[in-house]
Amino acid sequence: MDGLKPRAAPAAGPGEEGWRALPPEAPLEMPVQSLRARPARREGGLPSRPRLVWLRRLLVIGAAIALTAFAGREMWLVLNSGRPTALQGVVLALFVVLFAWIALSFSSAVCGFLRLLAGPDRRLGIAPDGPPPMPGVKTALLMPTYNEDPSRVMAGLQAIHESLTAAGAMARFDIFILSDTTQPEIWVAEEAAFLGLRERTGDAARIFYRRRPKNTERKAGNIADWVRRWGAAYPQMLVLDADSVMEADTILRLADAMERHPDVGLIQTLPIIAGGNTLFARMQQFAGRVYGPLIAEGIAWWHGTEGNYWGHNAIIRTRAFAEAAGLPELRGRKPFGGHILSHDFVEAALMRRAGWAIHMVPWLRGTYEESPPSLMDLAIRDRRWCQGNLQHAAVLPARGLHWVSRLHLLTGIGSYITAPIWLVFLIMGVLLAVQARFIRPEYFPAGQPSLFPDWPVVDPVRAMWVFIGTMALLLAPKLMAWFALLFHARDRRGSGGAIRAFLSILLETLVAGLLAPVTMLTQSADVAGILLGHDSGWNAQRRDDGSVPLGQVARLYWRHTLFGLAFGAAAWLVSPYLALWMSPVVLGLALAIPLAALTARRDVGLGLRRLGLLLTPEEREAPAVLSRARQLQRELAAAAPEPDVRRLFREPALLEAHRGMLPPPRRPRLDPLDPALLLGLAKLEEAETLEEAARLPRAELAAVLADARGLRRMEALAAPR
Repeated sequence: MDGLKPRAAPAAGPGEEGWRALPPEAPLEMPVQSLRARPARREGGLPSRPRLVWLRRLLVIGAAIALTAFAGREMWLVLNSGRPTALQGVVLALFVVLFAWIALSFSSAVCGFLRLLAGPDRRLGIAPDGPPPMPGVKTALLMPTYNEDPSRVMAGLQAIHESLTAAGAMARFDIFILSDTTQPEIWVAEEAAFLGLRERTGDAARIFYRRRPKNTERKAGNIADWVRRWGAAYPQMLVLDADSVMEADTILRLADAMERHPDVGLIQTLPIIAGGNTLFARMQQFAGRVYGPLIAEGIAWWHGTEGNYWGHNAIIRTRAFAEAAGLPELRGRKPFGGHILSHDFVEAALMRRAGWAIHMVPWLRGTYEESPPSLMDLAIRDRRWCQGNLQHAAVLPARGLHWVSRLHLLTGIGSYITAPIWLVFLIMGVLLAVQARFIRPEYFPAGQPSLFPDWPVVDPVRAMWVFIGTMALLLAPKLMAWFALLFHARDRRGSGGAIRAFLSILLETLVAGLLAPVTMLTQSADVAGILLGHDSGWNAQRRDDGSVPLGQVARLYWRHTLFGLAFGAAAWLVSPYLALWMSPVVLGLALAIPLAALTARRDVGLGLRRLGLLLTPEEREAPAVLSRARQLQRELAAAAPEPDVRRLFREPALLEAHRGMLPPPRRPRLDPLDPALLLGLAKLEEAETLEEAARLPRAELAAVLADARGLRRMEALAAPR
């Protein structure tokens, strides 16, 4: 792979004339959008819209409504053939809501299955094969990062850079590392890694680094800051995530498609999860690779030009984003008010509102990401996403949104609200059984004279068929995905062959089924906490090791275990048959602690890999860009010293570069005072050694490192005496 790194002419180093970490600014106005006023729309229509998309939507949504109506009628007959009680009415209503969710997913998956059998639809002229076109305009590759491991970030960017260089296309792209890092030691490591990336690639002219002193509006604000400062110089931007890797072939096809279709505002790819080693990560990886294309093909088929945005591995028309996607601040206090956390759905909805097409191209491969390594890490990320999606309730009434965009927002809300609905449904089911066993029915209700008694009827045979039908709709997409896999030889071989792939589906379904009640209870607690006003915060994600001490796992999941045992005991006291029906839920909750610990282990995941289970094609035949990124990450991580701010004063070139990247000084009477900086400077004056200064609280240390006065004082403390 070293041959993929042709070096440019030596560039100026830190402190030399001409050295710069950023290109000249090219400001682009990005106004904040109003949710109450209808915006101006672009003219020219949507020539990229697929034909008869209305008919596609009628088929998918109509089928879901028909299935839900039929299932609701059957549930009505299960509960009571006459007049249902209030409790039965609640159970019926909850069942209809949950079944509608399942039915829509099923009808969309059927369309995805047919699309997989028919082959890619090559929308926007994007072909998955053939020589990639060479774009004619400049595209910015944006890598937002927040307290991430710099080795991972730079390894991915270097692999992308080398891939584009080998394709002869690097001159059409610039790379921006957009740091929102708050931990001072990681900030210093980022700057050193940035200098190292420039040195290894020999490309100081196209790799840039910017850190924001205040990470206002989080990732959305990070991207918006770039748009407002440099957006006018780049017609297109491709947004990455810290774990993103993309092949040059994919990037070139996206850039060309965006250039050739002036009505398109955003094209979202389907990132393939790769690099998982723990059992949990490998399950997510296998599910995303085998079921993911079927699900994505289905929604892309009927969403048409009203697609969605997942926040990364997508190319965006910069002008469209600037004109339409400036996020407003929601009214009220956190967790519902303030900055929008799940910004991507809202940005896509606002761009579509302004008349731009939003497409998804799931058939285009060569785009990768990673999965959380454990159930605990997923729960941390999920809580933030939960709050962000619940915030969308304030965006739903916005004027001018397309109804499919509103459906996206509702889907995001529903992905978390369904957890407490399911929990309440289960509890209501137990109460219904209690009512049937212990509360004497009124055969001749008072005030309603009748010659015949009103017999309460619960049809157990019909109940069994309703259960079987519901489970069939849940599991059928997995079987359809396996069947579609048989028709794609490379994917079938890469998944271990037909038999091993089927065994992997059984294993994934079993473990995921046991984990589902645990996730249900966790998400229900998250929803309750957020509704009570608890903010989720914003934390960096773990991406490699999912191991957690058993004691910590027990502290996280003892409530799940206790609830499961109590729920199972209550069901058993009502009826052993009810306990049997509830056993999957009870078992998953009762085993929450060992399940969470077991699925977080690398040795279990790698052991299954050696047996040929939970395999993906990207493991059997790793793409060059992915292999290169992993190799670089190992090398960079092994060579990187332990993060330490004192490194800044041991390496003159790094200190000079840091000095050259400092933000502009505060403007007296115009910019607000920074309490952390004032306090940090005062403490620095009293410090006697650099070691003492390096022990300042993180916020104060970051503030003084971003200030010329603080830097001079720390440099003086580091000087030999």
